[in-house]
Amino acid sequence: MAKSEKTDAIMLLKADHREVEELFEQFEKASTKARKVKLVEQICTELTIHTLLEEEIFYPTFRGKIEDDILDEGYVEHDGAKVLMAELMAGDPDDAFYDAKVSVLSEEIKHHVKEEEQPKEGMFAQCRKTDVDMAELGERMKARKEELKADIEKNGLPKPETRSFKGAEVLHGEPPTPPA
Repeated sequence: MAKSEKTDAIMLLKADHREVEELFEQFEKASTKARKVKLVEQICTELTIHTLLEEEIFYPTFRGKIEDDILDEGYVEHDGAKVLMAELMAGDPDDAFYDAKVSVLSEEIKHHVKEEEQPKEGMFAQCRKTDVDMAELGERMKARKEELKADIEKNGLPKPETRSFKGAEVLHGEPPTPPA
């Protein structure tokens, strides 16, 4: 692979997509509790890094250069995934709905990937039509990805923060207020 392909921002994100798809496939085949826990940790780690790369670098770079709606939907899709990831990381394979949560997370990610990778109309196709230097952006993202990996290895996954959800107490361990 040529250097520009290795560091191209979209190629980097697509490689992340393929990696997470493979982890979800492995989860479907997992037969032990320990294997499921390990795979969920890997899935959540990879998705956390990927989400942070998109939210910190990729999406802001293209704000005003592509359709705002597609970027806004990306943030909302990330927030939905963060809620499920927080639930999974706090849970256990013996918990009710654990496997269902992984399945729904997988479906949400498949939808998100489709929206980004759709030929001609998708986010990545729109991004390719801009004047952004994808190789330079990819280098910045690659460097940030290494920083995030090192930080997660040292300190664990960061507490997820949502941008689009109001009352996202579920991410902060606070019980919801019962209706009056």
